[in-house]
Amino acid sequence: MHAITFLQDLAVVMIVAGLVTVVFHRFKQPVVLGYIIAGVIIGPHTPPAPFIHDEAAIRTLAELGVILLMFSLGLEFSLRKLRQVGGTAFIAAFLEILLMIWVGYEIGRGFGWSTMDSLFLGAMLSISSTTIIVKALAGLGKTKERFAELIFGILIIEDMLAIVMIALLSAIAMTGTLSLGAVGLTVGKLAVFLVAALVVGLLAVPRLLGYVARFKSNEMLLITVLALCFGFSLLAAKLGYSVALGAFIIGAVVAEAREIGRIEVLTEPVRDMFSAIFFVAIGLLIDPKMLLAHWRPVLVVTLAVVVGKVVTCAFGAFVGGHDSRTALRAGLGLAQIGEFSFIIASLGLTLNVTSEFLYPIGVAVSAITTLLTPYLIQSADGLVNGFGRLAPRSLVNALALYTRWVGQLGAQRHPSLSTALTRRWFGQMALNAVLMAAVFAVAVFVGQRPPGWLANRGLAEEDLRAALWLGAVVLSLPMLIATFRKLQALGLLVAETKVTPAAAGERTAAIRAIVAQLVPIAGTAALGLYVLVLSSALLPPFKIVVVMLVVVGLITWLLWRSLIKVYSKAQVALQETLTQAPPPRHAHAPAALPSLLREADLESVTIAAGSSAAGKLIRELQLRTQTGASIVGIDRNGASLVNPGPDEELQAGDQVLLLGTRAQLDSAKAAFSTQA
Repeated sequence: MHAITFLQDLAVVMIVAGLVTVVFHRFKQPVVLGYIIAGVIIGPHTPPAPFIHDEAAIRTLAELGVILLMFSLGLEFSLRKLRQVGGTAFIAAFLEILLMIWVGYEIGRGFGWSTMDSLFLGAMLSISSTTIIVKALAGLGKTKERFAELIFGILIIEDMLAIVMIALLSAIAMTGTLSLGAVGLTVGKLAVFLVAALVVGLLAVPRLLGYVARFKSNEMLLITVLALCFGFSLLAAKLGYSVALGAFIIGAVVAEAREIGRIEVLTEPVRDMFSAIFFVAIGLLIDPKMLLAHWRPVLVVTLAVVVGKVVTCAFGAFVGGHDSRTALRAGLGLAQIGEFSFIIASLGLTLNVTSEFLYPIGVAVSAITTLLTPYLIQSADGLVNGFGRLAPRSLVNALALYTRWVGQLGAQRHPSLSTALTRRWFGQMALNAVLMAAVFAVAVFVGQRPPGWLANRGLAEEDLRAALWLGAVVLSLPMLIATFRKLQALGLLVAETKVTPAAAGERTAAIRAIVAQLVPIAGTAALGLYVLVLSSALLPPFKIVVVMLVVVGLITWLLWRSLIKVYSKAQVALQETLTQAPPPRHAHAPAALPSLLREADLESVTIAAGSSAAGKLIRELQLRTQTGASIVGIDRNGASLVNPGPDEELQAGDQVLLLGTRAQLDSAKAAFSTQA
């Protein structure tokens, strides 16, 4: 009977969602808003009678929707883009979030709400909707404009800071307060988790997906991707973080795989279904009577979102170095809240720290601002031109002068080779320190919550701690050795650049030798203290520590070169993943074929072992875009593949059948003959 009830509820959700979204699509309104209204229609607060009988089951499906929604947002998040947007987008996003949290908090306190309600309201207002903005800009054909690129950069930083905010809000909700030390500890733990997850994920996940993709089975690839998505979400939950955090991180990692275009196509239907259920479930929680009772907060908060985000985003973008015109257009494009706001509101309800009225107020504000977004973007040019006409000329000139000054500062920053090397080595040492912290954190976690197979071994507590400490140190050896080698290189660099013959005279060589040794000695002492701090929760008695240190020293001496090779290979693999050409998201549209078939010709080309095409996917060659020729067949080891898809990997020795005009075929043959 329960199964029939669940099926009935699911059928009602999907039928009403389908009908409402068809209407919204017909009138060119955001589909997300249609889902929410569908939830209101079938919700328990809408007469004549509730259509949903098992809300718990629907909310369980909505949790899956959160995971898949955050996973899809992670797929859109690009680590390459994060490096490209630089400090400008970070400054703009950080100032916007900080100011909007303050605005939301003050509004809540002004209405007499509790501290927790006010804090969560500020957090809800601080994050714009990636999904809604991307759809609105794409619909208006403005995705390639300069202000749109700035918006995308700010959205990337916002998504990253939103994850930090969710973790901090969870800590505040559980403890009631959050001191400066607690903030630092929470952010530090989160940073260790994020860095370790990204590094390990970037080393393993793209290669795993590449291996699975070779089987040419969409089913295998989809199941593998969903296993990674739900598995990492579960890991995040086990470590005390939200499932949304885990889904977002693994999505960002999967986005670096070569198969991202194929993965997006496969996961899109699953994501759309559960995301629809998620937004419908949001509508189920909305009580129209409660909205009527709180219409003043809805209007005030809506006005605060539109005005506040336009002002704060424009101010942040301008401070970051963009001209006033671009900054204002970016602010108008970011004046709404969306999916992250729903997730933050859900967090407050789940932890029982916010009032019931806060959620529907947030949803209503999101709905109104979502409707306003396309109109704000369309009116941006007029509003910006009006500002240019009405603003005092002295103010306009001062703003332009500031923009030029910031641009000149950025152009003048050309660090010397020694400075660049020092920054790079310090960055690598910091990364090693974070990875070591992650290794010891896992060891402490296992020691405090040993799995059944380990607990049943009957080990004494001291023996278990000793084994975990030894394992953590051995796993950290590649990072320890790499850090020591960086300290040696840093010592030599400091000695050569800071100890000059003009200052040291005849003693230059002796002083340089001393400095070259002091830097690694001091650094090694600091590194040992750092490891001691990490080991504080695991250290066994002193006698056992001495024995294990001897064991560690012996392992280091025997495996020194092997450990260096392991670290080097991992470093090269990570750099390859981050520096390779961005994987195309979608297959290119077919080029127009010649009007007459007689103009087309066929020709076979063999891929040599040294060809740059060997090992690439067909989509990565961009052959059709660059030459106009198409690959219509592949002969590989006697087996023929007709009309291969864009995700087919070309291999050395393949005979490729090309279709095109003579000029196109000549260009394509030249591309295949290019040596790697």
